[in-house]
Amino acid sequence: METTVQPRISKREFISLVASRSGLPIRLVSEVYESLIAELTDAVRRGDTVVLTGFGRFARQMHKGHKVRFGKKDVDDYSVLKFSASRSINRRLDPDADLTGPEAFRVIDEFDEAEERLARAAG
Repeated sequence: METTVQPRISKREFISLVASRSGLPIRLVSEVYESLIAELTDAVRRGDTVVLTGFGRFARQMHKGHKVRFGKKDVDDYSVLKFSASRSINRRLDPDADLTGPEAFRVIDEFDEAEERLARAAG
């Protein structure tokens, strides 16, 4: 079995790419990035679910502790950050999708927004 190495983008590279795309200074993009991550983390820590329409939702998920395989200690229950991508972002990632162009993405985003409104109305 052959293993493949997935290309990675570092935080610094990501911030630089966002700055280039937006035309904003790297320092400003970096401050916004840090604030966004801090607010997201704080909200999820409080138990809120953060929904970024057209992107996905972030929520806290509890995991049951377990016994350590080669030890006498138990691992306590713990929480992890769960991310669930929206349907529209998943469709954008699909290279075989026949949906192209901004019009198709707008339709997908509108569908996702309507789906979220229905879910909130249902409780």
